[in-house]
Amino acid sequence: MDKLPKIALPALAAIIFLIIFASRSTVTIGSGEAGVLYRYFGGGVVTDEPPLGEGFHLVAPWNKVYIYEVRQQERLEKMNVLSSNGLDIKLEASVWFQPKYEQLGKLHQEKSEQYIERVLLPAIRSAARSVVGRYTPEQLYSSKRDAIQQEIFEETQKIVEDQYIQLNEVLVRDVTLPPTIKDAIERKLKQEQESLEYEFRLVTAEKEAEKVRIEAQGKADANRILSASLTDKILQDKGIDATLKLAESPNAKIVVVGSGDDGLPLILGNN
Repeated sequence: MDKLPKIALPALAAIIFLIIFASRSTVTIGSGEAGVLYRYFGGGVVTDEPPLGEGFHLVAPWNKVYIYEVRQQERLEKMNVLSSNGLDIKLEASVWFQPKYEQLGKLHQEKSEQYIERVLLPAIRSAARSVVGRYTPEQLYSSKRDAIQQEIFEETQKIVEDQYIQLNEVLVRDVTLPPTIKDAIERKLKQEQESLEYEFRLVTAEKEAEKVRIEAQGKADANRILSASLTDKILQDKGIDATLKLAESPNAKIVVVGSGDDGLPLILGNN
């Protein structure tokens, strides 16, 4: 019984050591994540091997694993930028990105876990200021939103393409102008719309008038051609044909006596 404490204490210490050793020697990487291994006695950050993938891993207890999210992420950034004429514009942009998987070790070694704050956000701010500075407030408010969005994406991509970051998309969610400028632009756009509507009505009315003139001219030409082609002989023949058709009608009683002017039959009446 006297020896039991002497045996139990080392055993308990060994068990505790094994638990600590096991806890520091295993790492579980979740879905959509990857791990960068740091070898304390082996050259530091591992950059020449693929990162540790999802699942359970055994590592030496003196080494360390830094876990990164490698799925697509979104970051919403609000910033103040200047237009081409120096007016202060509030821009809200959303950037979609993810670290380049095969270069995760280099990203950790050179940029650290704060790569979003140190690289990505400064890049998109710089690109936004550069792009917006080329446009007037009116262009930002109306017709150039898609073009600005694409240009910000392209310029940001140029900055981060060598920084181990994959840029997927940049979305301009909102452009806020000073209230006085916004009101002036809206008034101008309204006036332009009213002017376009008035011009449309004028063009429509002109086309309708032209249509009426063409129809009237066509009728006049047809009547002139018809009048020129009708001779006295043709009129007499047509009058005779019409009289014969009336005489043959079972519903008409026609009395024709003598002849009318130009030798045409004279219709006195019918029952």
